[in-house]
Amino acid sequence: MKKMKSLFVAILLFIGATSFVNAQSKVAHIDTQALAEAMPEMKAAQSQLENLQKTYDTEIKTLVKEFETKIAQYEVEAESKTAEVNSKRAEEVQGMQANINAYRQGALEDLQKKQEALIAPILEKARTAIQKVGRTQGYEYVMDSSSLLLAEGKDLLVDVKKELGI
Repeated sequence: MKKMKSLFVAILLFIGATSFVNAQSKVAHIDTQALAEAMPEMKAAQSQLENLQKTYDTEIKTLVKEFETKIAQYEVEAESKTAEVNSKRAEEVQGMQANINAYRQGALEDLQKKQEALIAPILEKARTAIQKVGRTQGYEYVMDSSSLLLAEGKDLLVDVKKELGI
């Protein structure tokens, strides 16, 4: 009877250990940021965003230069003009400054919308490839290793890059 009990406990421990090992092998990880950065589409999107940023920067610099030129001109001419003219010029300068600030804000919003529009499909493509590779290899969970403190399991980065043709 005692041998039977010991055998039963041994079988339970063996099954438990086997289940634990199987559960452990169904988790993989991938650095999604590294994957996205390696994708040619991401490089093209970043290039587009940089070009748009440069365009906005150039426009803003032009507006600021016009603003500074106008201020310098008005400061030189201020003593020879009437108080009424100087007041109108001050309002004009304030209006120019408000326009520059509004343009900056609009440019930032436009850049943000463009970034979301360009990057969302790329991240969706990466997510789909990760899911496909994970399912094909029998993983129940694939975690983003960029936020993990310890990632010793299977790394799917190479396999997903192959899936994407990178």
